[in-house]
Amino acid sequence: MPALVNYTGDDEFYPGVSFRANPIDLGRLYSIGSHVDIYSPPCKRARISSPFLCGIAELEQNKQPSIDVLPDECLFEIFRRIPGGKERSACACVSKRWLMLLSSIRRAEICKSNSTAADSETTVNVSDDVEMVSCDQNGEIGGDGYLTRSLEGKKATDMRLAAISVGTSGRGGLGKLLIRGSNSVRGVTNVGLSAIARGCPSLRALSMWDVPSVGDEGLFEVAKECHLLEKLDLCNCPSISNKGLIAIAENCPNLNSLNIESCPKIGNEGLQAIGKYCLKLQSISIKDCPLVGDNGVSTLLSSSTSVLTRVKLQALSITDFSLALIGHYGKAVTNLVLSSLQHVSEKGFWVMGNARGLQKLSSLTVSSCRGITDVSLETMAKGCTNLKQMCLRKCCFVSDNGLISFVKAAGSLESLQLEECNRVTQSGIVGAISNCRTKLKALSLVKCMGIKDVASGMLVSSPCSSLRTLSIRNCPGFGSASLALVGKLCPQLQHVDLSGLCAITDSGLLPLLESCEAGLVNVNLSGCMNLTDKVVSALAGLHGGTLELLNIDGCRKITDASLVSIAKNCLFLSDLDMSKCAVSDCGIAVLSSADQLNLQVLSLSGCSEVSNKSFPFLKKLGRTLVGLNLQNCSSISSSTIELLVESLWRCDILS
Repeated sequence: MPALVNYTGDDEFYPGVSFRANPIDLGRLYSIGSHVDIYSPPCKRARISSPFLCGIAELEQNKQPSIDVLPDECLFEIFRRIPGGKERSACACVSKRWLMLLSSIRRAEICKSNSTAADSETTVNVSDDVEMVSCDQNGEIGGDGYLTRSLEGKKATDMRLAAISVGTSGRGGLGKLLIRGSNSVRGVTNVGLSAIARGCPSLRALSMWDVPSVGDEGLFEVAKECHLLEKLDLCNCPSISNKGLIAIAENCPNLNSLNIESCPKIGNEGLQAIGKYCLKLQSISIKDCPLVGDNGVSTLLSSSTSVLTRVKLQALSITDFSLALIGHYGKAVTNLVLSSLQHVSEKGFWVMGNARGLQKLSSLTVSSCRGITDVSLETMAKGCTNLKQMCLRKCCFVSDNGLISFVKAAGSLESLQLEECNRVTQSGIVGAISNCRTKLKALSLVKCMGIKDVASGMLVSSPCSSLRTLSIRNCPGFGSASLALVGKLCPQLQHVDLSGLCAITDSGLLPLLESCEAGLVNVNLSGCMNLTDKVVSALAGLHGGTLELLNIDGCRKITDASLVSIAKNCLFLSDLDMSKCAVSDCGIAVLSSADQLNLQVLSLSGCSEVSNKSFPFLKKLGRTLVGLNLQNCSSISSSTIELLVESLWRCDILS
């Protein structure tokens, strides 16, 4: 880069060297020769002794002219006249001062040049802290703001944001920016976010998590410059208040998705502005914001032009009034999540269901809400006629009667998930399956401690022929008697997950395997410690033609006999997990001899009886494997692992 030098005198210039008023400089210039064009007034030759002249020469060498002596205002005017993004990126590499000055230039302030060539892709480092990226010459990836950048932890600094702003602005800038955490010493502040706003007006999605130093000023700049913003995600941003959110609402009319979590300064005023100005808002999620109440939520939902389809309200101080408005005005809502609403009673859910406004609701999740009772649950089923997915978590007042009534009333229900609903018993589960008509496809029970294994004499009159997926996980009271009963009710199962059911035995699982007419595809029996080879042999014999995934992790009574059955009968098995099973080298040898097997993932973690002798068999299996887990296989040496890594170069090996 050419150096700028000091100039004193009038405005007349001549080609050659710069004018110097110092008489010593004049004496030096005279000695150059007649071929150099200069300007100077007539004067006498300076009389200077030789030693003093040498000292002055050394002083002049140490005092080189520099562009850094120019004030920021002058550099700003120079930088905004730089023609292309590649040149601006190069200038940003000079110093942090230049970088920050370049990042302060708005896109509209850059002087356009008709002769500017297309930028080429380049990546350069600015000190040890910043990465500069300019755009591709031929690709349009940056032309309309399609670039995505993510900064996490200690890499999230203002300098990096400034570098991203300068480096991506040549072709339209960023489309999506994610900031996860912040550097503890030089974290992201309003300066960095303002740089992004000025350089990237095409920004469409902004997500900031755990950024305590960014406040309203940063959002003001985003609102001022990024009018195309569509998605805003703020999590744990304590310095952002209603003022920043109001600015976004007033200047970003295209906003269609808003997520606010743990922002203690955002309340009703900000949400009211969003409801008033952001008429395209389709998704709203608010969690743990103590200032948000009924007034803010009601404004979002009560607008006649509301097109909200996804609503998620968690840990808020709203009351029955908000749920009544949701039930009345949520005509476009398809997905609704309500969690930890401690001030909402049974009346709120009852009114929401009776309002009959949630006709398009297809997915409902309710968690840790005391207002969910048997009565309110049935009312919501009757009011939400198109409900297909229902998830109840930690709803301690829902009993067997409420569950059965809900299933009877929800005529479109396809998926039902119960988690930690401890008043639901075996009778409720059997009743729900028997009364789900012909549409229920998936049933999931997780940590339901109220289910006890009781031998029941009830008649199974109407099995559920539509149920394809059954997941019962970590329900310690669910034993063989319950499983045998459920198995008779579900003849068309294809996906079964019984992980963590340590109480079930062969006698409980065999009836389920025998009653499945469609053929099982995915089976997860991890943690079922009492199962033996008899079950695996029956599974392989009955469903070997359809089985694709089998997980028997932790079934310590499973031996090589199971591998013999798998090798003989399973034609399409691609994923097999036998971690911590009692299999040995002989079983691996039999498995490798099955030519019809096309295993892609094999896990033998914790199989202490598998040793170095299995090397040739694993190598043979490796022709199709893409994943092999040999962790905690104490009998396999590190040298054997190295040989496997060399031989199975296509396979990802964990050891």
